[in-house]
Amino acid sequence: MSGEQIVNSSVETQSMEDELHSLKDSSPKMKKRVDINDLLNKVRLAQKKEQMESTIFFGLVAAVIVVTGIIVSI
Repeated sequence: MSGEQIVNSSVETQSMEDELHSLKDSSPKMKKRVDINDLLNKVRLAQKKEQMESTIFFGLVAAVIVVTGIIVSI
């Protein structure tokens, strides 16, 4: 590991710590409520994306099987 990487990571760590402290300081001032509908929408979108990915994967596997069967039958 070069010295430059060590310096960069320590600078990043320091900036992250500064951001964390500023968030802790401002958190009592900002009392923001969590909207359950927003959370449910995020979960629904994640499930929809996951379902789409599994459908595409299944389609690709089926296509490979069909193409392999056609090639073997020739």
